[in-house]
Amino acid sequence: MRITVFGANGLTGRLLTEQALAAGHEVAAVTRRPDSFPLQHDQLEVVGADVLDPAAADLAVAGRDAVLSTLGVPAGKKPISTYSRGVINIVAAMRRHRVRRLAVVSSTGVDPQPYSDGGILFNRVFLPYVTRVLGKTLYDDMRRMEALVRDSGLDWTIVRPSGLYHLPAVTDYTVVEGQADGRFTARADLAASLLALLDDRHLRRTVSVITTVGNPTLLQWIRREALAKP
Repeated sequence: MRITVFGANGLTGRLLTEQALAAGHEVAAVTRRPDSFPLQHDQLEVVGADVLDPAAADLAVAGRDAVLSTLGVPAGKKPISTYSRGVINIVAAMRRHRVRRLAVVSSTGVDPQPYSDGGILFNRVFLPYVTRVLGKTLYDDMRRMEALVRDSGLDWTIVRPSGLYHLPAVTDYTVVEGQADGRFTARADLAASLLALLDDRHLRRTVSVITTVGNPTLLQWIRREALAKP
């Protein structure tokens, strides 16, 4: 299958591109920094483009069978519009070139709910602070993106991971429609779940993907991910 990956130079995007190539797909890896993209392969095309540029997005989608978006931006207090503006251009390009299959990465933070293993500190302090204060503008834009995807008329799936972290290999992860009761998602598992959607699983559904083995503690996650240098 011929796949376009937006956000391909991010941590999840690189894993997704690598897994897709290993599975025999042709991949157009879209990144604003093509010179820094670390992968090389006969079936890989590294496309230097900005998803916020409609013409560039159009060229990246032309001739493809499916589009997978792993776009990501850091949380901050300033307004964020990358997710919604990006998906507007992606959807327009897909309609123009009659590409039907779309899967986008969102987050469980757009609809935060208490977790059974979270405890009082996580559920009542950490989770509200991250979703309502620290990441408010980010999750607001993810909600706008999700609404645009649902209204696109395409064969879409919205994928919501929980707190992302690194594991060296794909695990026996869990995907459920709606909310999953798990606080963490390995990026390798998120990439694998996106690739599995090429089989037209969970059409026009919002799914959550969680990792159930090898998860860090909250303090470990904060040290390794939340406080890590970009």
